[in-house]
Amino acid sequence: MLAALNQIASVAAGAPPGLTGTSEIGRAVLKPAGNAEQPEAPFSNLLADAVGEVSRLEGDAQKATVGLMTGSGVDVHQAMIATQKASMAFELSLAVRNKAIQAYQQVMSMQF
Repeated sequence: MLAALNQIASVAAGAPPGLTGTSEIGRAVLKPAGNAEQPEAPFSNLLADAVGEVSRLEGDAQKATVGLMTGSGVDVHQAMIATQKASMAFELSLAVRNKAIQAYQQVMSMQF
C-alpha cells in the first residue's frame, strides 16, 4: 500500500522521466521514457489495490486488538504496531484523496 502511494506521490511531484518504481506496483505503472505503450495497470486498479491494503491493515489491527484483549497470545507491542500501521495507512490514503479533490477543483475552475 505504502509503495503504491509513494509511486503516486512521486509522479504527482514531478519525478524525473524514465524513473521506474522499486515495487511490483510501481513497475506495472511506471515505464521507461522511451516506451510509448500504455501502462499495464490502470490508475483505477492502483487505487483499488491501495484501498484494499488499507482495509487489510485495519482488519489485522482489529484482530490484534481482540487477541490482546482476550489473551490469545498477542503481545502489546504487536497490537500497537498493527494499530499504528493501520492508522498511518488510513491517514496517507486520506491525504491522497484530499490532493485528488484539490486537483479536481483546480481543473474545474480553469477557464478555456
